[in-house]
Amino acid sequence: MRHRLIIAWAACVLMAGCLLTAGCAGIPSLVPDLARPRGQVVRLEGARGPLSVAQSQAVVAGLRGRRPDANALDRHLAIEEALVGSPLTTGNEVLLLQDGPATYQAMFDAIQSARDHIHLETYILDDDEVGRRFSQALIDKQREGVEVAVLRDSAGTFNTPAAFFENLVAHGVKVLEFNPLNPLAARKDWELNQRDHRKLLVVDGRVAFLGGINISSVYSSGSFKTGARRSAASGPTWRDTDLRLRGPVVGELQKLFLAAWASQHGPALAERAWFPPPEAAGRLVVRAIGSSPEEAYSLIHATLLSAIDNAETSVQITNAYFAPEPRLLDALEAAARRGVAVRLILPGQTDSWLVLHAGHGHYGRLLSAGVRIFERRGAILHAKTALVDGVWATVGSTNLDWRSFLHNHELDAVVLGGEFGAQVQAMFDRDLAASDEVQLDAWNQRGPAPRVKEWFSGLWAYWL
Repeated sequence: MRHRLIIAWAACVLMAGCLLTAGCAGIPSLVPDLARPRGQVVRLEGARGPLSVAQSQAVVAGLRGRRPDANALDRHLAIEEALVGSPLTTGNEVLLLQDGPATYQAMFDAIQSARDHIHLETYILDDDEVGRRFSQALIDKQREGVEVAVLRDSAGTFNTPAAFFENLVAHGVKVLEFNPLNPLAARKDWELNQRDHRKLLVVDGRVAFLGGINISSVYSSGSFKTGARRSAASGPTWRDTDLRLRGPVVGELQKLFLAAWASQHGPALAERAWFPPPEAAGRLVVRAIGSSPEEAYSLIHATLLSAIDNAETSVQITNAYFAPEPRLLDALEAAARRGVAVRLILPGQTDSWLVLHAGHGHYGRLLSAGVRIFERRGAILHAKTALVDGVWATVGSTNLDWRSFLHNHELDAVVLGGEFGAQVQAMFDRDLAASDEVQLDAWNQRGPAPRVKEWFSGLWAYWL
């Protein structure tokens, strides 16, 4: 939903002054040294705290199972541990959710079961059928004495009437605007370009949801059902992915929400049971990764690059907004040239003309290197997922563009092991069957008009 930010920029251009020239002189380092650490013991955390070395090794051995590429997991674990500060947690349950209807139903079930608190962080919260249903569910819980706090991005909710949020506040819900577009409303240094692109729901500190799905009626239909395409008046359906998580990793996601709230100097939240004693809910190993432009580098960008750089057999990525920076292009090209099967599912149609054509400008290079590119048909692709070597999977809010890596606050989960990897593989295969492959020969024969669009869009890639 990149058009929301473009509209917000247009409304604020006079206040922003020389926006396009500010900060362009020096692009910050995107990643640290990705050299693989030697002799490092990977430590995990469970429901009862840190595991011993022997226990951690036993969990990793169980994840490897009898896979022929079992050593790939050790490699990904070692390099990732050196890059990301958040702990690797075991004992988690992860439910893969595809599209809006399934995700919203699971969210409403969790909200209705809330007894202590509900924390919602979102980029878009529309005043439409879906948004109003969420609003009423949150108000109902607030009336029951459940603490409800909503952190919403100023640009993402630019089109949502103030009355929508005033109604929530009038019923006791705490609503905080992240980085207000209006500089007079700023509670800290005004940063027009920094946006909260995360999508996170935490209920009672025991269940959490994250992924790419915003709160909007554009997600009202599934993207795989026959006849799922919506009427011309309401537009096409959207294809997206979310996760429902239970177990120790929920505590890490709760920390990220509370840190984001505190960073915006929001009103104090009543002390509740934000961190109930963690309980093992499943067998999966998960790491929560909250990226921020205030960090020295994007944590999810570094983690994704490390996974691609160390891939042995396959890299499979599905992403909504593909306008990659040079390091990611190099990693994808290098992986393909060393024999890794690299496949990308990208949008065939989009809500952002500029991002679509900026990505097209890199197709020729990637196709020539052996990367296979597919474009999803019949839906607007908004998912952000990846699967490497069948054992390293990620789902979250991060797009493959400069904005996500440099300017946005993003949230992703890395799930390790072949069990969950098989589910992501099945989802990828399903999207692949609904996609058309881009062939190099045909691509090279495209006319001058699309090439001009690619050149023009590429000029704006840093800001898209």
